[in-house]
Amino acid sequence: MRVSEQEAVESTARGLGVFLERRREQIAQRWADAPLFRSVFTVSRDEAVEACKAVVDALCEVASTGRLEDIAAPGFDRVREQLGRMSGSRTRTGAGPAQIADEFAALRTPVAELLRAESAGTSVAEETESLLALTALMGTLRLVVMQTALSSGEELIARQRQQLLEVATPVISLWDGVVAVPLIGTLDSARSQIVMESLLESIVARRARYAILDITGVPTVDSLVAQHLMKTVAAARLMGAECVISGIRPAIAQTIVHLGIDLGTVLTRASLADALAYALSQQGIEVSPHAEVR
Repeated sequence: MRVSEQEAVESTARGLGVFLERRREQIAQRWADAPLFRSVFTVSRDEAVEACKAVVDALCEVASTGRLEDIAAPGFDRVREQLGRMSGSRTRTGAGPAQIADEFAALRTPVAELLRAESAGTSVAEETESLLALTALMGTLRLVVMQTALSSGEELIARQRQQLLEVATPVISLWDGVVAVPLIGTLDSARSQIVMESLLESIVARRARYAILDITGVPTVDSLVAQHLMKTVAAARLMGAECVISGIRPAIAQTIVHLGIDLGTVLTRASLADALAYALSQQGIEVSPHAEVR
């Protein structure tokens, strides 16, 4: 009875899985001394060996299913997080994606040496098929690593972007019951949401009665930015705080008029100092002009 090509491939893959399981300890010991694992697990070699065994187990599971080129094979699920941590660790030490990929590709060599030694009594064709299956499996592992690394990189970038937005929109306490947000740069939907959340949290935490939005550092104001400002003012009012917008420059004032944006219900002041003086006066605190020293 003739065996189909697909059945032959699956049989070779399962045979590779049996080999990996049988040589698990030896492979793990050799991998633990490879540059990749040695540079990531610097505290304990035993920790590196255990990590290597987990990766070998994953490869065994993938090989047993015959899905050597499937990056979605269930066997990889157990080690994706670990592979991502390893890639992240190498990235933090200055290794680029190409170097990380090469380090994972280098893991094939010690496995291939063990496979050749065990295949000494088989035909050249069988040995070649086994080595090709190993190459396919290790190539898929490399793709999984790169996919995981890219995903982790995107998550890291997203977290850093969020942190930058929070740092770029600080809420400062100017006086008892008075908080301010000095806005600098372009306002978009994401940053406007951060401004609103930070301001409202600060109003509650500091029991502020007055909140100042200073837009002196905002280069332009369009209808979208104006809507965000109006929403922030409305939200602050709902929290029991009166909101003042300061720093509207002449050019921005003209733009607002040309766009037909109605800020009639919003309290405005020319500068942050004027807005603070207003908030203090509303609390019965008199602000006197600074006398010139002669």
